Amino acid sequence: MARGKKYDAATARFDRQALHAPGEAVDLVKAMASATFDETVELAVRLGVDPRKADQIVRGTLSLPAGTGKTARVVVFAAGDQAAAARAAGADEVGADDLVARVTGGFLDFDVAIATPDLMGQVGTLGRVLGPRGLMPNPKTGTVTDDVERAVIEFKGGRVEYRTDKVGNIHLGIGKVSFDRAKLLENLHAVVEELVRVKPASAKGRYLRAVTLSSTMGPGVHIDPARARELEEELAATA
Repeated sequence: MARGKKYDAATARFDRQALHAPGEAVDLVKAMASATFDETVELAVRLGVDPRKADQIVRGTLSLPAGTGKTARVVVFAAGDQAAAARAAGADEVGADDLVARVTGGFLDFDVAIATPDLMGQVGTLGRVLGPRGLMPNPKTGTVTDDVERAVIEFKGGRVEYRTDKVGNIHLGIGKVSFDRAKLLENLHAVVEELVRVKPASAKGRYLRAVTLSSTMGPGVHIDPARARELEEELAATA
């Protein structure tokens, strides 16, 4: 695939095969970001799991300590008092049958979908639309809940979902290039610690197989998996 001149220039500035400490990777990604917009800093982690096996699918949610740098667009499938609570909490769109009909008709301008358990029978009909986009509400990620107020507030405030893809990769935005070094390191550390915490008992061998950091338009910088959990010494170097 053809790359732009800025991308080619960035790749010439470092060894793309080298493994870096987390702080070094953050510094490189920030230094090589050259787009005219505030690029997202993206983390990709290759896990030693077999996602074809149900007990090795890694998924969940976590709150990034420094936030994501953007406000998620949240829709809520709810009725009555729950719908009112979702609106009061700041949900972008709230509805029941009407919202199901809108999504069926092509409305997909949102990042997170939350549903109350009583509406999952209707929301379930949207599986073919929401499932492939990673938007289907699920109790395991806290997006099927009776506490819609709390869920909306958390996802608006920096809570993110993660899930292994078909080959065992996790992809997450951990902030913006404009974030300072310490905030990006805190978010990176939070994600890695979460992934280690939820390691499937049936996963064998090396678990963190590859860790790569990049900006939206920049090249990937490889982090040494053995050093991915380092934080204190990296933050000390920032101070």
